[in-house]
Amino acid sequence: MHNIKHITPNFAISPQITAAQLAQLKAAGFSTVICNRPDHEDAGQPTFAEIKAAAEAAGLEAHHIPISPGQATKADVDVFDTAVTSAEGKVLAYCRSGGRAQSLFDATRR
Repeated sequence: MHNIKHITPNFAISPQITAAQLAQLKAAGFSTVICNRPDHEDAGQPTFAEIKAAAEAAGLEAHHIPISPGQATKADVDVFDTAVTSAEGKVLAYCRSGGRAQSLFDATRR
């Protein structure tokens, strides 16, 4: 898969993924995906329910921590941090561009 940016050996970010890509992510060693997009943010965007169903079918955990750009709260950061630190393998967090996922990860390191 392209457009995946590894931040650490066990954490990466990407723009929007599709349900069809979940098996590839599992094969690449990911155990968990985190969606940081609200549903229906863009026309044609897969819903989190679609991503979660495909993730579970592929043997991945899926978390939905929807954030509007620039509006993450401390509670959002805490939930994100827990999802990342409790994962039993590599984590991919995604949003429209990867920016919110990066910002949340950065906020957990402060």
